[in-house]
Amino acid sequence: MHTAQQQTSLPKEFIYPKEELIQAQEELNEPLIDLGGIFTDNNSVATQHVPMLVKAACLNHGLFQVINHGVDSQLINMAHAHVNDFFKLPLGVKLKAQKQYGSLWGYSSAHAERFSSRLPWKETLSFNFHENSGSNQSVVVDFFESAFGKEFEQMGLVFEKYCKAMKKLGLVIMEILGMSLGVEKSYYKEFFKDTSSIMRCNFYPTCQDPDLALGTAPHCDPNSLTILHQDQVGGLEVFVDSKWKSVRPRPDALVINIGDTFTALSNGIYKSCVHRALVNRQVERISLAFFFCPKEDKIIVPPQALLVSGPRMYPDFTWFDLLNFTQNHYRADRATLQNFTLWSLSSKFNKQT
Repeated sequence: MHTAQQQTSLPKEFIYPKEELIQAQEELNEPLIDLGGIFTDNNSVATQHVPMLVKAACLNHGLFQVINHGVDSQLINMAHAHVNDFFKLPLGVKLKAQKQYGSLWGYSSAHAERFSSRLPWKETLSFNFHENSGSNQSVVVDFFESAFGKEFEQMGLVFEKYCKAMKKLGLVIMEILGMSLGVEKSYYKEFFKDTSSIMRCNFYPTCQDPDLALGTAPHCDPNSLTILHQDQVGGLEVFVDSKWKSVRPRPDALVINIGDTFTALSNGIYKSCVHRALVNRQVERISLAFFFCPKEDKIIVPPQALLVSGPRMYPDFTWFDLLNFTQNHYRADRATLQNFTLWSLSSKFNKQT
């Protein structure tokens, strides 16, 4: 097995169709939202304006950025440093946690354990995060120690702290999303309080022919909310108004984007963000993606307040159902939720007949 950066010429499995490689010509004008008032004064005019800004973005393309978000910048910097250190390790060390087909967790080079074409030009490390009530045991530290050894305890501790900060922020965002949709402020926060989420560290090596490859193909995230910190290299793009637009990296900001599960939780009102990641010839890129998810057996049902003006857009399903679909039956793309709905309905019909 070869990692992406060890290739000397671009293999055909990394080459994308031309129509998916059309370059962005402009920057996305997404709102930059100051959450400072949320933590200090919920009644300030600026704070009351926040749900309106979020609503405008989520109706249009599903992405916004937040500053004064309460996550320690030193913690973010430490997480980036550990990610950089990890992906510089010898391949043999990284492969100690090689992701197996059907598994969500571990190290992957270009998702080659699942696919054989249109491979992303990247390496990833993915692991689970949830908080065990009444237990001091850390699921993140356990992952690093069991996969790589006791000497990786510190890396695990940093990411445990990072994930806790992301969960805390995610619950704040859920309150804001509730307000923006005009539903009970605590509805989504309560829905997600026992979240079982996914942390993914992305490393995009330099690419000798970036005009033919992608770091991540166009898709919507199947989870509910993605909280992303990207370095200053740039490469994240959003598809809106029938064209690609780039997302400016901001060192003090976190990128928030809506995923398919929250689209269902909003009864289709909010758009799941269609996005991709580019690669370049000169500079490596790192991003930290926290996929905020409900507990796996939680039934995805929009609040009653969103059902009075129209029918249910999606049938009942659990996060586990959708996750299983994307892991075993379907490669996540722009139409995952629509195809999952059709698949789910046909599966239920087949069971009944």
